[in-house]
Amino acid sequence: METSPLFLAQSLLRCPSVTPEEGGALAFIEGVLKEAGFEVHRPVFSEPGTPDVENLYARYGSGEPYLLFAGHTDVVPPGDTSRWTYGPFSGEVHDGELYGRGAVDMKGGIACMMAAALDFIRANPDFKGSIGFLITGDEEGPAVNGTVKLLEWAKGRGERFDHCILGEPTNPNRLGDMIKIGRRGSLTGRVVVEGKQGHVAYPHLAENPIPGLLRLLSGLLSEPLDHGTEHFDASNLEVTSVDVGNPASNVIPAQARATFNIRFNDLWTPHSLEEEVERRLREAAGNTVRYTLTMEPTNAVAFLTPPNAFVGFIADAIKAETGWEPKLSTTGGTSDARFIVKYCPVVEFGLVGQTMHQVDERVEVADLDRLATIYRKVLEAYFAASA
Repeated sequence: METSPLFLAQSLLRCPSVTPEEGGALAFIEGVLKEAGFEVHRPVFSEPGTPDVENLYARYGSGEPYLLFAGHTDVVPPGDTSRWTYGPFSGEVHDGELYGRGAVDMKGGIACMMAAALDFIRANPDFKGSIGFLITGDEEGPAVNGTVKLLEWAKGRGERFDHCILGEPTNPNRLGDMIKIGRRGSLTGRVVVEGKQGHVAYPHLAENPIPGLLRLLSGLLSEPLDHGTEHFDASNLEVTSVDVGNPASNVIPAQARATFNIRFNDLWTPHSLEEEVERRLREAAGNTVRYTLTMEPTNAVAFLTPPNAFVGFIADAIKAETGWEPKLSTTGGTSDARFIVKYCPVVEFGLVGQTMHQVDERVEVADLDRLATIYRKVLEAYFAASA
């Protein structure tokens, strides 16, 4: 079977694996990896109220160290397919670019991982160590029956990983721009200020909650949460919604509500951040504003993989292939890395993400070849270091 990055990527793109549908993508990966000698499993996980999700776990070798490649084959819906230059599941190549939903996020990255691993194994069939794939079909959806349960399942089988590369599209402009060595956490809160509904002409008979809400929000925003750390930007709190549900201009509302989200660095935990939010609200409210605060549960906690030899292998491979010195970053939203880091150090590096989730999502074919070469160089350095 052909195992070039382009062939593998085209084959995956032609599988309509919109969350939670498997669409044939995992079946294709299973077939390719089994032919190369991987032991492959396809666990399906369930949860009441959510769709069943197929996942894939594969391992070649039984020794240490164990390097894991992780990613997802599920994609977001393509939207209005008539707006695509080429069909979202066609895998068409035009002017050196491969088109399709998931080209960069992240079937293209998975194809490069597979191409690199298969090439390395053909050249080094008896290498000391193991290479694995942990692929979910539930990253773009609820993220309930995917990576979290797949990791637990693998742990239950006695699997232990030494390091992981997650192939999310980390580069903002060109391949080699950026490695993600951590991610900020995410915490959402909701504040409701109680008032008393009434006629605006008789304010003494009502209690307007809006000034109280403004007072509370001012208290939350008056001072920075922190000033950042060596590897993280400052934490930021953003008010994302303010609402009173009041269609009438002559009625004082009974309630005023606001929602906010905090992206926080490793100076905070969800618990310590909640305590700080509560403190700021108490001070702002004094004895005059009646309010309730609800903080949503979160599994998105800030984490960092400190620059070390593993990060160095990836940075060196990037520079050797592209000539660029990648930035070590912790910016952006959350990813499945927040789950993987509980099991082993994880670093994210993949394709250029400019077109992800867009109409005409696409990737340069040359970038597929370059990324596969980078992953191959990482494998060589990683296992040579343990020989």
